[in-house]
Amino acid sequence: MTELVQQQSDAKDNQLAKQVLFLSIRDFQGLKSLGDRAISQLSADELHWSPMPDSNSIAIIINHLSGNMISRWTDFLTTDGEKENRNRDTEFENDDASQAELLRRWELGWHTLLSTLQDLQPEDLLATVYIRGEAHSVLQAIHRQIAHYGYHVGQIVYIAKACRSEHWETLSIKKGESADFNARMRTST
Repeated sequence: MTELVQQQSDAKDNQLAKQVLFLSIRDFQGLKSLGDRAISQLSADELHWSPMPDSNSIAIIINHLSGNMISRWTDFLTTDGEKENRNRDTEFENDDASQAELLRRWELGWHTLLSTLQDLQPEDLLATVYIRGEAHSVLQAIHRQIAHYGYHVGQIVYIAKACRSEHWETLSIKKGESADFNARMRTST
């Protein structure tokens, strides 16, 4: 009887771990989509625009996110997430990269992250990984990066909206249309 209970518990743990991985991937994909939709509204010059002289442009945020993603998610389970070849400080310097180059960096970072997550197995969630020598469970590292990337994607959206002003196409429910949206959602289910 005890062996059967253990097998059932293990099966539930495995299902929970699979669900955590699925939801984490979905959350990261949602952040990428939000960033994609904001970035797609901008010209090359607008990607380099910043609201104040010492503020980060979207180009700088893209460089930082890409650098972070490549560092954190390359050889994720076997090496420290802060790779020795990463130069974080240069990510915050404006390098006048073209729109095509910025989009290439953006896609490379997200590809590195998402392909690593898709390769993880349920039993990996409790493994220990390191970021700057600090131990994290894989689950903790995933959630740390969801928060970090969500923060920066929010900045991208905010800067893009400020840059585009009255030409901005909303990424969510338009102002004044919440009641209609909610009614449509209730009738569609």
